[in-house]
Amino acid sequence: MNKPVLGLLLGGALGAVDGLSALISAPEVAPGIVGIVIGSMGKGLVGGLIIGFIARKLDNLPLGILIGLGVAALLALPIALSTDPNTGKQYFWEIMIPGSIVGVIVGYATQKFGTRPAPAA
Repeated sequence: MNKPVLGLLLGGALGAVDGLSALISAPEVAPGIVGIVIGSMGKGLVGGLIIGFIARKLDNLPLGILIGLGVAALLALPIALSTDPNTGKQYFWEIMIPGSIVGVIVGYATQKFGTRPAPAA
């Protein structure tokens, strides 16, 4: 599977799991879990696609993992800095840690398992 598609699929799937983790780290957000899962999945799809396209040009596992971490952290940061309108709380680490872990996994997977495009003949 090519790297951008792998990043897109894996990012979306892990993003949904990331959103569901809110039920464990902050059970008081349960009434808004559908929006959280959709938002996390969207963030995972966008991040996975970006990581996949970068991985297409790059063949370096450690750098791919770092780029995955960076992209995911940058995408999670605006949400992590906001305050939940329902609870009035800020869930910085509850958003940044799982989101960054998703980026690390997608960065690793796109480097390790994604296929590079065939050279033009």
